[in-house]
Amino acid sequence: MKVKGYSYVVALAAILLDQITKIIIMNRLELYEQIKVIGDFFIITSIRNTGAAFSMLEGKQLFFLIITPIVAAGIAWYIHQQRRSGNVWLLTALGLVLGGALGNFIDRLLYGHVVDFLSFNFGSYSFAVFNIADSAITIGVIMIIIDTLREDRRARAAAKEGRDPEQPKEILHTED
Repeated sequence: MKVKGYSYVVALAAILLDQITKIIIMNRLELYEQIKVIGDFFIITSIRNTGAAFSMLEGKQLFFLIITPIVAAGIAWYIHQQRRSGNVWLLTALGLVLGGALGNFIDRLLYGHVVDFLSFNFGSYSFAVFNIADSAITIGVIMIIIDTLREDRRARAAAKEGRDPEQPKEILHTED
């Protein structure tokens, strides 16, 4: 599989899905209006967030407007470094994180806040309201952690076998 621009396609898909869903929410729901999707468990709730993912660092918009392009440039640099690896899992993860970060960045630039709308409740516990960009970032980070753990396990196995972890296992061929 050719993966040269793959991460950017994933990032663009995340941005588009995020922005389309936010536009729908802003056009169809009043601020704080709710639509029950699955009883009290899943509720679409139109809110605005001036913080980071899951309302952390509330009111620090200038900080996010400065830091997000720096983080995005760092992710793009790392994608460039990893693109020849052929590690589609990692490249997908990096694309999701990049797309999520830029999706929320677009909101901050256009509106001065982030549009959140996905609300989940577990009994008396309500999870912070979030959006598709937050989901992309979270899923991407989880995938990066899994990839790191897998790579560590491969490196330990290679060291145990006395081979270079960058080299694939040798395939034994038998003569017929």
